[in-house]
Amino acid sequence: MRAHVLQSLLWVGLGGAVGAVLRFVVGGWVHRSLSAATFPWGTVVVNLTGCLLLGGLNGLADSRGLFGPGARLFLFIGLLGGFTTFSTYAFESMALARDAELARAFANVAGQVVFGLAAAWLGYVVARAI
Repeated sequence: MRAHVLQSLLWVGLGGAVGAVLRFVVGGWVHRSLSAATFPWGTVVVNLTGCLLLGGLNGLADSRGLFGPGARLFLFIGLLGGFTTFSTYAFESMALARDAELARAFANVAGQVVFGLAAAWLGYVVARAI
């Protein structure tokens, strides 16, 4: 494997590990703070925080030319991807809408929600049946 590909994989892997640990810590902290809550606030906080960070960091990267390729892999795909994949989904949907690809933006939002829930249900049903 080429050194460039290995280096990219390393950046994504390291960021993903940090993001996953942060998700566990932040989500757990929120859950413990609201122990009487019957709503998954930890996941909501993680997802919304990830979306805010992805949008903000990407805005800085675009407007100020910040972050080289390795930093982008670490932050955007690794860290925030490990923290929440919802942030990538939200950003890609927003980017489609920003680029006047409204039908594609809607299809992305609706499709991932509907088919994601259907896939989770199907996986659950199949696993229970075997």
